[in-house]
Parts: sequence; C-alpha cells; structure tokens
Amino acid sequence: MSKTMAEKVLSKKSGTDVSAGDLIITPVDLVFAHDGTMPLAIQQMKFGLSKRSVFDPNKVVGVCDHASPSPSEKVSNVHSFMRKFALENNLQFFENGDGICHQIVLERFTAPWKVIIGADSHTCTHGAFGAFATGMGSTDVAAIMTYGKTWLRVPESFKVEITGQLPKHVYSKDVILHIIGEITADGATYMSMEFLGNTVDKMSLASRLTMCNMAIEAGAKTGLCEADEKVREFLESYGRGKEYAPLVPDKNAAYADEIIIEAEKLEPMVAFPHKVDNVAPVTQFEDVELDMVCIGTCTNGRIEDLRVAAQIVKGKKVAEGTRLIVYPASRDVLLQAIREGIIETFLRSGASIGAPGCGFCIGRIIALGDGEVALSTQNRNFRGRMGNDKAEIYLCSPATAAASAITGRITDPRGV
Repeated sequence: MSKTMAEKVLSKKSGTDVSAGDLIITPVDLVFAHDGTMPLAIQQMKFGLSKRSVFDPNKVVGVCDHASPSPSEKVSNVHSFMRKFALENNLQFFENGDGICHQIVLERFTAPWKVIIGADSHTCTHGAFGAFATGMGSTDVAAIMTYGKTWLRVPESFKVEITGQLPKHVYSKDVILHIIGEITADGATYMSMEFLGNTVDKMSLASRLTMCNMAIEAGAKTGLCEADEKVREFLESYGRGKEYAPLVPDKNAAYADEIIIEAEKLEPMVAFPHKVDNVAPVTQFEDVELDMVCIGTCTNGRIEDLRVAAQIVKGKKVAEGTRLIVYPASRDVLLQAIREGIIETFLRSGASIGAPGCGFCIGRIIALGDGEVALSTQNRNFRGRMGNDKAEIYLCSPATAAASAITGRITDPRGV
C-alpha cells in the first residue's frame, strides 16, 4: 500500500504496517524538554510514576533556553533543579547560552526516520529532516523519559505542493504565513503537513525548518519534508553522515487534503495581532510604526536568517525610537555570525545582541511596554505573548524585519 512520509516513518519505527487513523505504540529515538516544561516532567516522574531514572540517558535531553540567562531567583532555582536531575541521570544537558532546544537538537540529534518527542509545541521543526517529530505535554514526556515509548494516532496527511521560483525578498516564512492564512489556524488539525514540490526541493534546509516549525500554527501534528542530499550534507557537517537515509512519499500516497501554492505569485507577508492566521501582504501595514523589531527564535534565528537581515541593515542605522534586538538560535550560529562579521554589522547599526536562546519570544527575558508594537520573526503573536497583553505583535520574515528596523515602521523589503 502506498504511504505518506508520516506513515512510512511510523510503520518502520513501530514495526507494523500502519495507515492514517491507526493507534500505535512506538519507541522514541529522542525526548527533550526545556526549562518551561522539564521541571514538571521530573516532578511527574517522581510523584506520578514513582521513578527518578530515565530509560536511556543518551536519548533524553534537557535545555535551559526559555528564560536564559536566568532573570530571577525563581528561574535560577528551576535551572538548579534541572541540573541536579541531569547529573543524577547522566543526561545530555545544555546550559544557559547554548541555544534554543530545537536548534541544539537539530544540530546534534535529529535525523531522518527518527521519532522525536519534545515538551514544546514547535518540535514539529525537526520534520524538515524527515523525522516524525511532535510536541507533547510534560506528563506524556515524563512517561516517555521513563519508558522510552509513546502512543500515537497515525495522522492523516495534508499535501502542500509548492511550485515555481520565489520572487526576490520572498522567503519560506512568507510561504508558511500565506499557507496558514489560506487554510486557517485549524486547517490541518492533527495532520502531517507534507511540504513537497520543486520550490521546496530548491529551498535550503534552514528554509524548510521554518515551514515545519510553523506547521503547528495550522493545527498540524507535525510537518515533514523529504530527506534529500541537503539533509545528508548537513548531517555530514556535524559528523553524523552515517545517520542519513533518504525519505520520500510514495507516488500514489493518499492525502486527506491538498493545496497547491504558486511561488511566483507570493509576496512578503505579515501576520497581524492577535492571531497567526490574520495574514495579509506587507503593503497593507506600511503605516504601522514600531517600538521594537526582533530577529531570532526557533523559527528564524539560524545563520541564513541573520545573513539576510545583515545584508539589509549593513551600513545603515536603526531608526530613532525603534529598538532592534537579535537573538542567534545557538552558540554555533553565534560563532558563525561573528566569523562572518554579521554581529559587527548588527552592532554598528544600533542593534542589541542577546545570548543564544528564546529571548524575546515569550516575554521572560524581554517584554513590551503598554501600547508598544513589535515586529518579530517568531512564530506566535497571541495577546500577551511577549509579556504584556496591552501590546501588539506582528510577524514577518527576517528580511521584512530588517527593512522595518531601518525605517521604524513596517516596510516592504522589496523597496530597500
């Protein structure tokens, strides 16, 4: 029987011939959590499961990233609690400043055909490598940390076919915002969004990661891309080439829904407050003045994103009255940005550079003031997302963010 990529991965991992709708139990190749979710999982292990040991320390990862560096005594105590548990179990543990959990995991652990569970909704990011990756709550993650398995209902798949050449200054962030605007925030609920087509084939791995990262914003269980030579090259760059194996869907795979996107017709997009599926072309917002512009997060904090933004701000100054804040996604990204002169470019423009981590995205390190307006490359713009329910958040690509930081208002990057 012909299968989608999700069905292929879950069939192989569970050792059964699965189809959409089947209930399965599957081994988990990697489970991870961060400082917003791991403490709850540890407590559930201790008090709910009466266990303090994990099933395999090589397959459990903890990361301090959501409030990093620690901004308070309370958070510092949470980090200490995590460190103690990690030491007891000999876990792979990543500290303040190492980066965002998703970036760390993709650099060091993600590979095709794996089942990856994270205690974070944007775990679907890792589907860009051909992994079945999804987020779960701390209680489920506690059980996986203990037993190394989880149950799933095999999702139906939503085929997203993208064809043609993207215009200049239109990026995968614009593509996924357009898609979410088209199908709405619940348009792919509990589905596997499988991104296919010659546009995706030509995309960099970083661009695919952005689309898979935001699959959850359409309600999807996961997002998936084919595991091709770009995945192999990435794994080889981190000394993990042996983990590569190709993954493609069968030609006659059955999809529950399908959408075809013509890349040539796309333009820079913006999601406006307070929902991710409130999407319109950037030209509709060019009178919106900005207090803060943010570049980074697990959606758009990779080296490719910083390069795009730096090219736009190079030799220019951030507009008076506007703050530009840049957070690299990981220590590796920061080091590469330093080597390429990208960090110097941002600093000379007037930007602030944060330690690798989630930073501004959830308002635990940087928050907006009452009535302030931010334009950000993050994945969510819900009311209160950046620490203040009296502020407004617009979402965009790194190119649109950089162009807007220079003018102090939402700006079409095609005119810069």
